[in-house]
Amino acid sequence: MEQTSSFEKILSIDIGGSNVKATVLNQEGALTMEYQKLETPQPASPDNLLKTIKTLVQNFPVYDCISVGFPGYVRDGVVKTAPNLGTEHWKDVDLKKILSDALGKPTRVVNDADMQGLGVVNGKGFEMVVTLGTGFGTALLMDGYLLPHLEIAHHPIKKDVDYDIYIGDQALEEIGAKKWNRRVQKVIEILKTVFNYDHLYIGGGNAKKLDFELDANMTTVSNKDGIKGGARLWKLEEKPPVKPHYTSVE
Repeated sequence: MEQTSSFEKILSIDIGGSNVKATVLNQEGALTMEYQKLETPQPASPDNLLKTIKTLVQNFPVYDCISVGFPGYVRDGVVKTAPNLGTEHWKDVDLKKILSDALGKPTRVVNDADMQGLGVVNGKGFEMVVTLGTGFGTALLMDGYLLPHLEIAHHPIKKDVDYDIYIGDQALEEIGAKKWNRRVQKVIEILKTVFNYDHLYIGGGNAKKLDFELDANMTTVSNKDGIKGGARLWKLEEKPPVKPHYTSVE
């Protein structure tokens, strides 16, 4: 296990369908520099993405370790799916090892919504994070601990249409902001019923395009807030507490 106490500066990278963003954080998640970004290469193959990341961070100040948020299903640093980058390029790619070898620092890789979740939640109760961008990202946390990642984006909302298709970037462009907002409201109503979260955080580049009033237990968050999760990722040493989420009746 890595000796995380010595990691005072964390390179935090957010890989998206449109841009790759990065900054260097201190242990508390504060930015030590403004975050920088480059367009995600096309095609977004592992080789092309690695070249982009190396170019992006080549003049960054010294860092001790690396945190990466990746838009797909990731298990132990190995990518299993990458719907918005091309699963055919990424299936079973050990991104953790590739980046660690290329940049010479210990690396942790999680789903991008999971990393954003670590950066924005208050750590109290059952919290859910969704991201509205190229696709639809989700993260679930209990008392600040990440729960096993679920690819909710690929659960069908109707025949042959999943959340990614229903409220992703392409849908926004095709149907316009007004209809897209109605779709987002429909999705949120489903999430309320299915997850009964204590708080919902809405991030991603399209969160700023929401035009309806949010419930009291909903908050919009920025990508800058989310990238701070890279610091908390290196503090997660213990397994999350397992406890039922209900109110007992005497």
